[in-house]
Formats: sequence, C-alpha cells, structure tokens
Amino acid sequence: MNNFNFYSPTEFVFGKGRENDCGEYVKKYGGSKVLIVYGGQSAVKSGLLDRVKASLEKNGIEYYAIGGVKPNPRDTLVYQGIDIARKEGLDFILAVGGGSVIDTSKAIAIGVRYEGDFWDFYSGKHATKALPVGTVLTIAAAGSEGSGDSVITKEDGMLKRGTGSDALRPKFSVMNPELTQTLPAYQTACGATDIMAHVFERYFTNTKEVEITDRLCEAVLMTMVKETPRVIADPDNYEARANIMWAGTVAHTNLVGVGREQDWNSHGIEHELSALYDCAHGAGLAVIMPAWMDFVYKHNVMRFAQMATRVFGCAMDFENPENTAVAGIKAFRMFLHGIGMPINFEELGAKEEDIPALVDKFGLGDGRTGGFVKLSSEDIAEIYKIAAHATL
Repeated sequence: MNNFNFYSPTEFVFGKGRENDCGEYVKKYGGSKVLIVYGGQSAVKSGLLDRVKASLEKNGIEYYAIGGVKPNPRDTLVYQGIDIARKEGLDFILAVGGGSVIDTSKAIAIGVRYEGDFWDFYSGKHATKALPVGTVLTIAAAGSEGSGDSVITKEDGMLKRGTGSDALRPKFSVMNPELTQTLPAYQTACGATDIMAHVFERYFTNTKEVEITDRLCEAVLMTMVKETPRVIADPDNYEARANIMWAGTVAHTNLVGVGREQDWNSHGIEHELSALYDCAHGAGLAVIMPAWMDFVYKHNVMRFAQMATRVFGCAMDFENPENTAVAGIKAFRMFLHGIGMPINFEELGAKEEDIPALVDKFGLGDGRTGGFVKLSSEDIAEIYKIAAHATL
C-alpha cells in the first residue's frame, strides 16, 4: 500500500426531510449571504427550492438565486454566478441539484476569490482558496457532494475539463434519498453507471497488497449491481435509493482509492464524447469503460478475473483465467444493457468517423496518460473503435 493522506471534512446530513435543515448548516459554516445555484424547473415545481429558501429565511440568511445549469455544465453560467456573487458581496454558495449544479457552484466559488479567469483552474492551475460551498443533493451519480472535484465545459471549442482541490470540498451536503424518487429511469441508470465507473477507475491498479480497498471497492460495486435494478423496477423504493445515494458518496470521496495507484483514462476519454455530442456522462461511460476493459485486460488478467468472480459471480476458470476475465467484462456490459444504458456508438448517438477529432481533442494520449495502462493516441483511437462496434 502506498503512503497517503486522507482528508474528507464534509459533514453529511442524510435522511428524509433533511433539506429543511440546510439553513442551520449554512449558518454553522459561516454563511450570511448565499447564492443558490440550481438546474431546471424540477427544483421549482417540486417545491424543493421553496423549502430551501424557507430554511434560509428561518435562519436569517439573505439569498440570491441563479438557475439554468445544464448537464455537462457550461462556463457561461459560471461567469454569471461570479458576477452576481461579487456584486452582492455573497459569502456562501449553496448548490441545489446534482453533479452539474455542484460542479458549477464550485467553479463559481473559485472564481469569486480569484482576480483572473476561473478557467485557469481548469487548465492546470491549482486552487488554494474558494468561497465555502454546501449542497442539497438531488441525483446520486457524480459524487461531487463529497469530493474536491469539478468538471466544466467551455462553450468556445466545447472543451470539457476538470479541476480538483481540497478547497472545493463542500462544507456540508444534505442528502435526502426521497429527492431522487422522481428521476426518470434513464437518468437513474446514468447515475448508477457513473458511480460504478468512479470505483473501477480506482479498482484497476498496479499497486500490490491493497486488499482493504479492493474489498471496499467490491462492496460498492456489488451494492450497485443489486440495488440499481431494484430502483429501476420500483422508483419509489426508498431503501434502494438510500443505498445508491450513499454508495455514490463513498465511491468518490476517495475512501476506496487511498494508498493505490488509480487510472482515470475512461473518464478522460468519455469527456470528449459528452463534450462533442452533449450526451449524459454516465451513458458515455457505459460505452467507454467496457471498451477500455476489452483493450487493457491482458495487462493484468488476474485483476479482471478477481472482478469477475467477486463482483459478478462468474465461475473461476483456473486453467485459463483469461476466460474468467472476459466473462466479467461481458457481465458488466450485460448489466449496463439491462438497466437501459447504451453499449456502443450507435446507441449513444456517436459517429465512428468522428474518432480522429475525439482523439485530437483529448490532447493527451502521449503514452503517459492513465495509471493502470499508459495509453498512446493510437490506443485511445482503438478504444473508441471497440466502443463503436461493441455487442453483447
């Protein structure tokens, strides 16, 4: 196991009706003038936004609101939020929504405290200070409610880039699984896929003797394999929703990734798909991650065989473990198909002829990209081709 520091200061406020307490936590963490950031009309129509505002008013907290955050969130709204926060002298950002809303809120929080262009932090600069951020989570997926990460798309050129800093970890996150019960099945499945991908990016490692985090990864993955079909079949299943919501947080606080080398190639490769086609991030991952597995599994057949047996219950072929590894990848792809996810370019709405542009935009592929297997631009093109033609 590698040396590591683990820092996770976020206070998680979990359970039914907990959004009614958010004002108390804003006050607890020093907020007095708040910018509420939210997405579309669902937060308004459901009454969630009104409940959040009522909680802030109850605690004597002034607020302003900005809505319209889109999936694959854009930089244009970030600039608007920064302007409002500076003009009004706001001291706290409250995200009411899913990963895109939280990522936008984090970007605003960086930008308010920075004299330059916030995009500098999505181009390599490291953030050391930001306004405090709190969240009211409505979608179990990105794990942004417990991480220091944020991903934003720059509309000029449609560049999708990320940043990470402990300065961006939320002070608190309100997590009421009831708020996810109205999500369409497709959105729920996209979120579940993202959660599993966050674990797999950590699970496939070259670090030896990391049994504790292997088992933690496998526990989250097995939970998703069990609970996702249950919640697709019964959207009002609170118990399944609760398990999935907490799994999403555990997957991306890095609790399951400490002390081990990680990969993250699949996320980088997928980002270009969702930037170009504006597809859901989880749907893109459903196409890319099994394709990446197909390409790299021979690098460590036994790790893939371990995934196959422990997570998907495949029988171990001791004479030829490669058969088990391949069966595990097939089981993962079939699971994704079973919850309504696309498995190839055609189902996603992507085009094989765009592969050269996708590789060029990725801009890495220099043989040093990724932690499990280092990929060249030719390797990335091959993964896109596998994804284009994947079948069950």
